[in-house]
Amino acid sequence: MTRWTLPPEQIPSAWFNVVPHLPSPVQPPLHPGTREPVGPADLAPLFPMSLIEQEVSAEPWIDVPGEVLDILRLWRPTPLQRAVRLEQALGTPARIYFKDESVSPAGSHKPNAAVPQAFYNAREGIRRLTTETGAGQWGTSLAFAAAQFDLELKVYMVRASFGQKPYRRIAIETWGGEVVPSPVDEPDHPGSLGAAISDAVRDCVGRDDTHYALGSVLNHVLLHQTVVGLEAREQLGLAGETLPDVVIGSCGGGSNLGGITFPFVPDESVRLLAVEPLSCPTLTQGRYDYDFGDTAGLTPLMPMYTLGHDFVPPSIHAGGLRYHGDSPLVSSLVKDGRMEAAAYPQGKVFEAAVQFARSEGKIPAPETGHAIAAAIDEALAAKETGEERVILFNYSGHGFLDLAAYDDYNNGRLDDEMG
Repeated sequence: MTRWTLPPEQIPSAWFNVVPHLPSPVQPPLHPGTREPVGPADLAPLFPMSLIEQEVSAEPWIDVPGEVLDILRLWRPTPLQRAVRLEQALGTPARIYFKDESVSPAGSHKPNAAVPQAFYNAREGIRRLTTETGAGQWGTSLAFAAAQFDLELKVYMVRASFGQKPYRRIAIETWGGEVVPSPVDEPDHPGSLGAAISDAVRDCVGRDDTHYALGSVLNHVLLHQTVVGLEAREQLGLAGETLPDVVIGSCGGGSNLGGITFPFVPDESVRLLAVEPLSCPTLTQGRYDYDFGDTAGLTPLMPMYTLGHDFVPPSIHAGGLRYHGDSPLVSSLVKDGRMEAAAYPQGKVFEAAVQFARSEGKIPAPETGHAIAAAIDEALAAKETGEERVILFNYSGHGFLDLAAYDDYNNGRLDDEMG
C-alpha cells in the first residue's frame, strides 16, 4: 500500500498551537508609529477579534468552528502517499512520504487558512476583504473561501506573477474576486509581496466594511495550517511508522512549512527543515531583527529573519516564496536551533521537480519543488550511509498553472543565476 487516507469525520477538530512548545518565547509585534507592543485595538482595523485572539493565544489547542469543518471536508483529510517510484529511481533505503495538499479546490494548502479567515470576518459582519498574492495560490484560495461566505474580494497580485500566471488571475475572477497588478502606483516595477501587502493594507484601512487577510507569516495563519501535520501524524501511524526522521517544507512566509512541521515540534528526535530559494535566502542569509512586514512600513514590526522590507527579490517562478521576511514562529525555531534551513537555486529545484513528475506522475508547483529537492538530498544522504531514514515533506501544491515555468526549464530558458 502506498496511499493512506482518513475518513472525513477524522479531520482534526482543533488546531495545534506551537507557542507553548517553543524553546523561547517570541517577542511581541511593535506598533509602526510608537514602536510599543501592539495591542488588540491596534489590529482591529485589519482583523476580526477572533483572529486577533488566536494571534496572541498561548492555549495548546484551539477549536475549529463547525462551519469551517464543513467546508474543509470538501477535500480534507488529504492523502498521505509514499513515493516508492522516486525511492527506486534514487536507489535509496529511505522511505519518502508526502502529504498531498494539491487536492484542494485551489490546488494548494492555502485554503486551510483562507476558509477560517473568511468565516471569522463574515461572522463579524465584514463584507469585503483585501489581500496580496505572490504566485496566486493564496489569491485563488481566498477567492474560493470568500465565495463560500458571500464576501467581496480585492487581490493585489505581484506584477511579475500577474504576467507569468494569467490562469491564476482567471481563477480568482471566476470565484468572484477582483485582481490587479501590484504595486498599483509603479507600473514598471516587478513587484514584491511586501509591496502588495502595502497596497492591500492601504485599501483596507480606508473602509469600514473591509478587513485585510494575510496568507502566511502571522501566527493565526500558521495555526490554521496545522491540520496538515496533524493528519500526517495519524497517517504515518497507519503506514506503520512511529515518527519521521525529518519533516520538510518549502518556506516563503512559513505557512505550509508551519503546517507540516509544527505538530512535530514537541518530538525532539524529529529534525525539521525549512527550504527557501537561493535568490531570497531569508532564513539562511538574513538577519534576525524587528522589521516591517510590508514595503511601505504600514504593518507592525515583527521579530523575524529578514532581508530588509525594501528588498525586491528577482522574478523567479516560485512567486509564493519571494518574501523578504519569515514567520516570527518559524524564525524563533530557527534562531533557537530547533529547525534547520537550506537554500536551493532555481535550476536544481526544477531538476528535482521534473524527476518527481517523471517518477511519481505529479507535476509540482515551483514552490513545492524546493521541498522535493531537499527530500531527494536527504534520501541520497541515507543512501550514502545505508540508513532507513523516514522522510516526510509537504506536497504543497500542483504545478498545472505554472507550466510556463516548466516550458522555460525544458527549453533552457530558465535563469539559474537569480537563484
